Amino acid sequence: MNQLINSIGNWVDERLPVTDFWKKHISEYYAPKNFNLWYFFGSLSMLVLANQLLTGIFLTMHYKPGAETAFASVEYIMRDVEWGWLIRYMHSTGASLFFVVVYLHMFRALMYGSYQKPREIVWILGVTIYLILMAESFMGYVLPWGQMSYWGAQVIISLFGAVPYVGEALVEWIRGDYFVADATLNRFFALHVVALPLVLVGLVVLHLAALHEVGSNNPEGVDIKAKKDSAGRPLDGIPFHPYYTIKDIFGVGVFLFLAAFIVFFAPEFGGKFLKPDNFVQANPLVTPDHIPPVWYFTPFYAILQAVPDKLLGVILMGVSVLILYLVPWLDRSPVRSIRYRSWPSKVALGIFVIAFIRLGMLGLSQDSSTFELRLWTFVYFAFFILMPIWTRLESTKPVPERVPSL
Repeated sequence: MNQLINSIGNWVDERLPVTDFWKKHISEYYAPKNFNLWYFFGSLSMLVLANQLLTGIFLTMHYKPGAETAFASVEYIMRDVEWGWLIRYMHSTGASLFFVVVYLHMFRALMYGSYQKPREIVWILGVTIYLILMAESFMGYVLPWGQMSYWGAQVIISLFGAVPYVGEALVEWIRGDYFVADATLNRFFALHVVALPLVLVGLVVLHLAALHEVGSNNPEGVDIKAKKDSAGRPLDGIPFHPYYTIKDIFGVGVFLFLAAFIVFFAPEFGGKFLKPDNFVQANPLVTPDHIPPVWYFTPFYAILQAVPDKLLGVILMGVSVLILYLVPWLDRSPVRSIRYRSWPSKVALGIFVIAFIRLGMLGLSQDSSTFELRLWTFVYFAFFILMPIWTRLESTKPVPERVPSL
């Protein structure tokens, strides 16, 4: 029997390098031996992506894109399809959890300098994944065709009208009609279900390929490829499998426990994951009192609100995301990890996190203070603008040549 399995394996390997792929990217991919809990969120991002793809496939089997049918089809899924409510909540909760783990994943990169040379492309691909994920989630938010879906689409699409000269034509092109209607819903459905997932999966593959080409960073910021044994294996590295596959399985277990608790007991999460108004069918004649975006967009929505001029607000909101691409070149520090940086970097990162969270809270509020909106917007941009100054001038601790023993 074993001989037959080996023969089949050899036959496949001659035509498709499955074994070589397994060795290069899993069993013989050497990762630093000092990964901590912050390194769970990369694998958890892939887990949530798989959840979104699988639950999305099942939802499309019953969903009917159309202004007259979309809301009723979602209600049908929730009430009449066997386990439909669970699949829908897994998908809607999964969208929010996706951003939770992505934000924590990006914070870890900022904390340990995972964007510095030679990992600039890894970071750029990661930011691009984040942008595509924002577009994917926005279009998915529109599909249930509830009140928040409809009016959220109305507000976001209208922002493109601020573009000089071509704004109105651009808005009409995006909607596919003179107002948000059936054509808008159909094209958002096509992009959400087919186009953007393909782009997202492709970018994730490139992100992992780029990471495995240069190697993973670690909390010490030490390049483990610099010290190797006679066989060419990093002295401070261990095979990803079985060591980190086992560790990630533990992280997955904890994450699934928390996710299941939310899905079964608080799928709306107090109106943060699913807005109450979105359980009411879209009505173009009734405008909700407050149209806040989903929580993971609120920091950027707050930046938009901080400026009275619509065009300038849209520009600032766009720049607040696109500036992330420049981080590898804004950071001039000779060390990667925050462990070996001095107080300016630690204080700046801490204030930036506070500013981001506070902007998110202000974006959810209906009566946010203009002064506070502008204050935290200033702090947000100051973090990036001043980064070349404090990272170049601050004193740093000497970085060890090898990863310290645990």
